[in-house]
Amino acid sequence: MRTLRLLFSQDCMHREKPTLQLPDLLQLRTTICCVRSMKFETVITDIGGFGRFQKMIVAISFISRFTLPCHFLLNNFIAAIPAHHCRIANLDIEEAYGNLSMADRLAISIPTKDDGTPSSCRMFSEPQYQLLLNKSVVNISAPTLPCSDGWVYDNTTFKSTITAEWDLVCDKRSTTRATATIFFIGVMFGALAFGILSDRFGRKIMLLTSYLSGMLFALASVFATSYLMFAALRFLTGFCMTGIVIVSAVLCVEWVDIEHRRLVGLLDSFSWTFGSICFVGIAYLVTDWRWMTVSVTLPVILGIITWRWMPESARWLIANGKLEEAHVCLKKCAQMNGTETLFQGIEPETLSSIVVTEKKGRVYSYLDLMRTPKMRRLSLSTGVIWLTVAIAFYGITFNITGFGLNSYLTQLLYSSAEVPGKLSVFFLLDRIGRKRTQMGMLLLLASSLGINIVIPREMSTVRTVVAIIGKVFAAGSFATTVLFSSELFPTVVRQNGMGYNSSMARIGVAIAPLILLLDEVWKQLPQLILCSSAVLAAIVASTLWETKDRCLPETIEDVEGHDSPGLGGGPKNEQTVKNHRLNL
Repeated sequence: MRTLRLLFSQDCMHREKPTLQLPDLLQLRTTICCVRSMKFETVITDIGGFGRFQKMIVAISFISRFTLPCHFLLNNFIAAIPAHHCRIANLDIEEAYGNLSMADRLAISIPTKDDGTPSSCRMFSEPQYQLLLNKSVVNISAPTLPCSDGWVYDNTTFKSTITAEWDLVCDKRSTTRATATIFFIGVMFGALAFGILSDRFGRKIMLLTSYLSGMLFALASVFATSYLMFAALRFLTGFCMTGIVIVSAVLCVEWVDIEHRRLVGLLDSFSWTFGSICFVGIAYLVTDWRWMTVSVTLPVILGIITWRWMPESARWLIANGKLEEAHVCLKKCAQMNGTETLFQGIEPETLSSIVVTEKKGRVYSYLDLMRTPKMRRLSLSTGVIWLTVAIAFYGITFNITGFGLNSYLTQLLYSSAEVPGKLSVFFLLDRIGRKRTQMGMLLLLASSLGINIVIPREMSTVRTVVAIIGKVFAAGSFATTVLFSSELFPTVVRQNGMGYNSSMARIGVAIAPLILLLDEVWKQLPQLILCSSAVLAAIVASTLWETKDRCLPETIEDVEGHDSPGLGGGPKNEQTVKNHRLNL
């Protein structure tokens, strides 16, 4: 490194001709060859691939992501449909009912369903007094009409919901599902926007932007005075909060070495599981939809407080020619990890040889994902996988009332089922590889969904157990998808790639609630669609290349110029990285 510093010295290059002896020339030749072949993983391994510095990044990411699953699942509870029937209080009580009890008034005013409960959307056009003589009669041929004076809601489970506040029932039932769809359409567009902006302006500043704007719109939504106002604010909340997901995930992956990428991917996904489980407790304790929204939004403040310690991605800084800033970040990493002596030989000028971009100062966009053949194939394949995996995953997650059990219990079981799914992925990723793990999880998920198609709906407990098993495989496949995709895309467009994939997933999430409404066409149709989605994802995953023990590709040329793009044009595995370090 002494000779390399001499080479880059401005004094030597411009003021006087350096005098190098033969040993120095030989050392210089060896050093230049090593630096040219050295990848970013070599530097990260030298200064600590998973030391205190990286653990700090993972911890900050874990804290900041807590609120995300809460908002993703929020619609399950704030838009829940409580038991309800037509309001009859506005009728002429003295003439129609006299001194009848409320139960008798309901009996002569509201028709009953086959299970004996009052109809939710219809009422008799005239009181049916004969039912007082024979209350066992369920179906009578009396004219009915839609509820004309609103509804009465059962507040036993939920103190208030947007469904009850704005009467989103009966003919407006689909509106409650549309609320989730609107939120995730916002997430989809936000993923595209933050993907572009974070590749253009950096990961760190866009993370703070996502924190502040997401919290602002989420808190503003609790003051909504109409459903349209609420839906618009939920769209903006989803748009802004998605930046937390894609930026923090990429930051974690870009700061660790090959050996620990699997662990970081697992910890990142466990933040989602942790938030999902905690959300059940919040939803159980806070049954007012406004206070529930506030409760799941305030943890963002912790992310804002800890943001100051989150570093910018050194990979992004180098790829964008900001060598001095990258050197400062890497030096801080070395100091925190106790490896500062190993970093002393690296100067800012040498970093330009570690990650070589196609054109200095070039601005990359989503078009670069489609310009070249292998990038186009990669983008289309991962986009289909994210779309179909999201449809299957959230199709199960949102169906907390479809199996006839308590909503809180079902949500808790669904969230807890993610733990074994993600733990199994942790042990499988480095044993059988990313590709086989992805395919296996998806095929097992498809099998679970297929089994539920043939199980009678009366067997609600059995169907719930099978659905929970399916959620295990769905969680495993989603965790693998995130890590797998982040390793496939090169640094210069990684954030664009993850933004694009995240937007495809949000299309799937937006579609999932609408798919569940198809049970009115055929009860098993939603399950059939979810099963088909998992099968399609497995087929497409089989066309991708393996990234196990591979360096992250840095440029588009790394992807296009090799038969196995996962090689990234650099060291294939951790042992090779160590060999490069020894050569230096």
